[in-house]
Amino acid sequence: KKMTMLVLVLSLICIVSATANVCSTTGSCSQKDPLSYNNKGTAFTQEERKALGLVGLLPPIVETLEQQAERALAQFRRSPTTIDKYNFLTVIRYTNEVLFYHLLINNLVELVPIVYTPTVGQACREWGQHYKWAEGMYITRNEKGNIRSVLDNWKKDVSIIVVTDGSRILGLGDLGAGGLGIPVGKLQLYVAGAGFNPENTLPIVLDTGTKTARYLSDESEYYVGVKEPRLGDDEYYPLVEEFLMAVKDKWPRALLQFEDFSNNHCFDLLEKYVERLRCFNDDIQGTGAVIASGFINAAQLSGVSYANQRIVFLGAGSAGIGVADQIVEVMITSDPSLTKEEARKRFYFVDSAGLVTTKRGGSLQAHKVPYARDDYEKITDLLDIVNTIKPTTLIGLSGIGGAFNKEILSAMASFNERPVIFSLSNPTSNSECSAEEAYQASEGRAIFASGSPYAPVTIGDKTIVPGQGNNMYIFPGLGFGAWLCQSTKVSNSMVTASAMALAGLVTPENLNAGNIYPDLTRIREISVEVAAQVIEQAFEEGLATIERPEDIRSFVRENMWKPEYLN
Repeated sequence: KKMTMLVLVLSLICIVSATANVCSTTGSCSQKDPLSYNNKGTAFTQEERKALGLVGLLPPIVETLEQQAERALAQFRRSPTTIDKYNFLTVIRYTNEVLFYHLLINNLVELVPIVYTPTVGQACREWGQHYKWAEGMYITRNEKGNIRSVLDNWKKDVSIIVVTDGSRILGLGDLGAGGLGIPVGKLQLYVAGAGFNPENTLPIVLDTGTKTARYLSDESEYYVGVKEPRLGDDEYYPLVEEFLMAVKDKWPRALLQFEDFSNNHCFDLLEKYVERLRCFNDDIQGTGAVIASGFINAAQLSGVSYANQRIVFLGAGSAGIGVADQIVEVMITSDPSLTKEEARKRFYFVDSAGLVTTKRGGSLQAHKVPYARDDYEKITDLLDIVNTIKPTTLIGLSGIGGAFNKEILSAMASFNERPVIFSLSNPTSNSECSAEEAYQASEGRAIFASGSPYAPVTIGDKTIVPGQGNNMYIFPGLGFGAWLCQSTKVSNSMVTASAMALAGLVTPENLNAGNIYPDLTRIREISVEVAAQVIEQAFEEGLATIERPEDIRSFVRENMWKPEYLN
């Protein structure tokens, strides 16, 4: 009976989409693959091959998923460049999602830097050059007034959407339609990290034009997006409103995550829609939570209390403000006697004009106002700012590679026994300093974290493994928890709960070794704990709309998709 049902399902898929697709443990099948046998390949049994008319179309050997993965990993490692590796994995994912996610989950440390930062940055810059298939949905100004019917062209149910407008991709600027590579990569991490079913994920780019001249004029770029300047706000905001309300109507149970929207839009969009949609912004809230979690453990390691912290941020955009907001939430949650205004006095922001103060002249963007200092005059040079404030913690989210030079790092080491240095800009070329530079300047005393991964560093007879403030620690579990409990919104307290959950997963042994984050290879168990705490918080706030499970952690585990073939 099982064999008959499998044949029936696969045959129906063949009729509908002209493909014979492999089914996963959920029973849902990919309609991406144009070649009927590629989705399961050599793992089809002889009985399945006869039933599906595949005899002679495959090598005679029948392999397990593990054997297929061994070959694919060897092929991946033979790819000469990182972008070649990226393209290889893209083909694997498109032809066999089960194999792809088996590879990714079991080789996270090696593959995440390829499918996401830093390699995805190059993929986005060169999106048109590497284009093979659509990968998701492209919504443009041409669909205005018709977006809801356009969404009907996506035939599958959707649990999670990651959407960008391509206006601020990593630290690389306006990449327009090429920004779709970020939602594509992000959703791979949602699947690998938390167990969303890949069949129910949807990457979208809102292509509202681009400000990047070479995409508008240079045919050699192979640019695939709208070759027109970006829409002004009078047209932009109505288009986004129509799109988001169409998503809510089409997929009312879905979670939507904003990704890489420029500073002039990201705060407004989050504020406007956080109460109207099940949504969050990972650049603001996810980054904030993961760095706040690292800060909790860094403060414990350094021995500097929250009350005595002086935290300097280089970069006052969405990520920097999001991190500060989340650290403030952690501070006032840990010490209820502390007000938000008092906590904010521990922070000093530096933007392109220098220290953010109320006295430097000119107007301030609204998101900077809560952190503007009124006790300092204008200071523009970062080294002068560091020497004046003598920070306990230095956080970089500026996208300026090498901004934390030797003089600045040495100054931090002279003020602090354990200077906290977070160099968080992506990709690696935009990192404010490397792990080696931070450790060398501090003689190995720095508590360091980066946005992209760095290799271990040896100082004397000591080898130090740098921490990575990877958003992957947070957003899969945060998103999965909010979606599973069908929370009416993603509240600030749910985000804070995710940060506290992650911080609590670092053991005393980890801390003694200088590690402020747990081992990323444990990502699924990490996501279980993060999701469970998010769900607990949603129930506490009355936001969850499902019946409360008896065992929330078991509930999370049971709903995680696993990359397994259906036998």
